[in-house]
Amino acid sequence: MKNFNVEEFNELIIARRSVFPKDYTGEKVDDKIVQQMLENANWAPTHKLTEPWRFIVFKGDGLKKLAAFQSECYKQVTQAKGSFDEKKYEGLKVKPMECSHMIAIGMKRDEKKSVPEWEEMGAVFCAIENMYLTATAYSIGCYLSTGGITNFEEAKSFFGLGHEDKLLGFIHIGIPKESSLSRKRKPIEEKTKWITT
Repeated sequence: MKNFNVEEFNELIIARRSVFPKDYTGEKVDDKIVQQMLENANWAPTHKLTEPWRFIVFKGDGLKKLAAFQSECYKQVTQAKGSFDEKKYEGLKVKPMECSHMIAIGMKRDEKKSVPEWEEMGAVFCAIENMYLTATAYSIGCYLSTGGITNFEEAKSFFGLGHEDKLLGFIHIGIPKESSLSRKRKPIEEKTKWITT
């Protein structure tokens, strides 16, 4: 096997963080970097090689299309349920326009259902982590949002997803205003138990 720089790899994982759209400069990210994020996502672990991840990339006028769709979808669904929130509605119109790119994340269910749904979702989230790490390696801001219309059945068809599929969220991408943001974790010892005998 190839020898990798282990120290740099460990530093990369520790440096990974969510960078929110409000912290983007407005500059555009090179499409080649976004393509590399997608390529690396494609190498995530996948049970029985079902490769359930699906991505739709929005940029330029595509971001306007996404903003219009998600805000109106949110409005229609929540007004019918009596839970409409004007602030969330406005946020769904504005957030995409703060990004260089946005990627809708889907989980395409294996037709044979050869593995449990939760394993398929786990594979997609591994793909997302690969995207996060790639963005970090390129000093690009990245953030996964799982709010808004993510859990709306009514939103699926817009993203080419069927009834058995899942919309799992949206990756926001942009150039961060700051090169390093604070990050913290509690010690791993608080969350780990070793059994040796």
